[in-house]
Amino acid sequence: MDLLKAPKQFVDSVAGGFTDEHFILAMLSGESGQAYAATPKHAKRIAQWLTYQVGEYEKKHGRIDTEWTPGMKSPIQSEDLGK
Repeated sequence: MDLLKAPKQFVDSVAGGFTDEHFILAMLSGESGQAYAATPKHAKRIAQWLTYQVGEYEKKHGRIDTEWTPGMKSPIQSEDLGK
């Protein structure tokens, strides 16, 4: 698969959760989104991959100054788009 040709969307919010058997990850863009389910082992590999990629980015571009707060709303809300 050529990732340069794959359709892309800007992700402005991520939501999800887990059960005993799988993790759910929903990536949202405006009023549309896609949800994915992964086994616990695969969810851990996704987290490891993202940690590695962010680390490589920061080596090249400097530290990303941000923090994650559970339940934080995206600064871009769908109701804002009509204004």
